[in-house]
Amino acid sequence: QVQLVESGGGLVLAGGSLRLSCVVSGRTYSMYAIGWFRQAPGKEREFVSAIRWSGDKTYYTDSVKGRFIISRDSAKHTVFLQMNSLKPEDTAAYYCAYTRRIEGSYSDYAQTYEYDYWGQGTQVTVSS
Repeated sequence: QVQLVESGGGLVLAGGSLRLSCVVSGRTYSMYAIGWFRQAPGKEREFVSAIRWSGDKTYYTDSVKGRFIISRDSAKHTVFLQMNSLKPEDTAAYYCAYTRRIEGSYSDYAQTYEYDYWGQGTQVTVSS
């Protein structure tokens, strides 16, 4: 079993920043990837970003490119999502997820079915 715990969500004004954290624990493989997804009320869960544990490859959906940065601290088994220039349309519950896929394209990492374990989510609310 793999456990993921997100934190760092909150209420922020448009243009502000937040940093989300995802702590990974349990019986993980030595190589894996972590993705961030978000889900707004009444909408499907959508891909935001992903990072391979080696850190050599990152992926972003177009709407967050240039604003969000994904990174990881291997020693702390933690993945971060730095979110800058936040917009009201970024409002959603944010989830991190674990996949054993270590090779793939953007379209692979953007699929929810590629991920085996999910965190409980953290709410991000951006007010205008």
